[in-house]
Amino acid sequence: MSIHISAKKGEIAKVVLQPGDPLRAQYIAENYLENAKLVSKTRGIFYYTGLYKGKEITVGASGMGFPSIGIYSFELFTEYEVDTIIRIGTCGAYNTDLKLFDILNIDKAASESTYAKYAWGIEDEILPHQGNIFSTINETAKDLSLNAKAINIHSSDIFYRKDPNTPEIATKYNCPAVEMEAFGLFANAQHLGKNAATILTVTDIIPTHEKISADEREKALNPMMELALESAIKSL
Repeated sequence: MSIHISAKKGEIAKVVLQPGDPLRAQYIAENYLENAKLVSKTRGIFYYTGLYKGKEITVGASGMGFPSIGIYSFELFTEYEVDTIIRIGTCGAYNTDLKLFDILNIDKAASESTYAKYAWGIEDEILPHQGNIFSTINETAKDLSLNAKAINIHSSDIFYRKDPNTPEIATKYNCPAVEMEAFGLFANAQHLGKNAATILTVTDIIPTHEKISADEREKALNPMMELALESAIKSL
């Protein structure tokens, strides 16, 4: 077991789906995996391993922000020899070019964060997905007749901010939406030579204050979850 994950060696699959929310990890395990076993619940961060269409998959939470996903993804890649992590989460759109329920397959993540610089000496403001899993997701989306838009994302340390305008870095790198984890995941994967992707569902349109309701969220996120699961088993 690692410092923050109490699963034993061999209890974590080679491919991990990482939502931010532990309860979303539980939902996926209970609704999509066969013979799902809770292999870690340290700090209330649930990790389950089970079978999806006969192939072993782990789903477990990352928490929120670079420090949290930085810890969990690093321990998965190094202590449990995970090959691929697919982050699945939600994001807010900076403009109305994106619509509620849109599914995004993230090409690159741009950030003002110093996470990559001080963790791994990576100076870049924008980092790409790592490995072949991004292409697998694109192909799988076509097979499922889903429109997964390949775009850049702004990965921010900040959820609440004084200035309501779109941050300069998002404009600079053509990022139409914002979330808080992809840049940290991509940095870890780049440093360690691992595979990493991020699939997001648009749940908020920031300028119009449109939001997916709490009741809609569970059903709204199912297509993203299914895309991630189908892509995961193709990578094995």
